[in-house]
Amino acid sequence: MTTMIKHHLTPDLMMAYSTGTLSEAFNLIVATHLSICDTCRAEVESYDALGGSVLETQDKVTLSDGCLARVFGLIDAGPAPEPAPIRDAVLPAPLTDYVGGTLDDVKWRPVGLGVKQAILPTSRDASARLLYIPAGAAMPDHGHRGMELTLVLKGAFEDEGGRFARGDIEIATEDTDHMPIADISEDCICLAVTNAPLRFKGLLPRLAQPFLKI
Repeated sequence: MTTMIKHHLTPDLMMAYSTGTLSEAFNLIVATHLSICDTCRAEVESYDALGGSVLETQDKVTLSDGCLARVFGLIDAGPAPEPAPIRDAVLPAPLTDYVGGTLDDVKWRPVGLGVKQAILPTSRDASARLLYIPAGAAMPDHGHRGMELTLVLKGAFEDEGGRFARGDIEIATEDTDHMPIADISEDCICLAVTNAPLRFKGLLPRLAQPFLKI
């Protein structure tokens, strides 16, 4: 239930999503959170409505010759048939499109200590990955060179920022150092997005970092 979500997006991120200025990876995680969280979705809809009102007050722009004819041609052609939506209990709709199916179709790659990841295809200005963390396992202690958003899709984890369960999103910045630990009761699956490499404190994670593209 969305009423159980305790950690939400910031207004800055929601406004950037509404105006279309986020990178593909950040756009994906925000869209995925909005598909779960009624509270943030309602706030984004208010930003969309405000943006529409602003557009209505702008000066009119002269259209190019033939523009209207092309629009009517597209209308006459009718909408392209949409594929049947893929439904998955863990992956919301925005993610199933990137995975190309359900959780069973995710191509996991081992990271170490039982942790697995699947890098999703997005533009190069930020990276998006699904993370599988076994119950009770910990991610390496690390900081950040940029921003990291982590959305819980299944299970829960805890770190210095609190406890994060399904639908919760953690926002980590250059001031954040943490070591997320999956709840002992269930394996944890997250969507994580970063716009800069992490700062690992341990030697082994630092050595593996170039190969894991984290």
